[in-house]
Amino acid sequence: MNERGKTNFSIGLVILTVLLTVYAQVILKWRIRESGPLPISLADKVAFLAKLLLDPGIISGMFAAFVGGLFWMAAMTRVDLSYAYPFMSLAFVLVLFFSAILFHEAVTVPKVLGLLLIIAGLIVASRG
Repeated sequence: MNERGKTNFSIGLVILTVLLTVYAQVILKWRIRESGPLPISLADKVAFLAKLLLDPGIISGMFAAFVGGLFWMAAMTRVDLSYAYPFMSLAFVLVLFFSAILFHEAVTVPKVLGLLLIIAGLIVASRG
């Protein structure tokens, strides 16, 4: 594999990390939202969290986060952290997008401006 191919492969690993991270956050939010609020008593909290840990959606989200971590470690063997890490900010963009569509969360002007700043920062950082 030539140098360009290695870089493309590494960026692919970073993008997979971002996508798995976003999946994990969205699925966790969905399943936790379906489970209701955290109970008040300690015994109820423990039972609530144990039930969540056995939920297939929660398990898949935790697995996705774990696999994303493995992809991230693989990417770190090939590219500089200072180059790859700004790409993780794409998770903010995607999570806002999916939270608005799936959970009907508000997309406010400050959030959009913040995302535009993140994207601008990603563009600047990826060129340096």
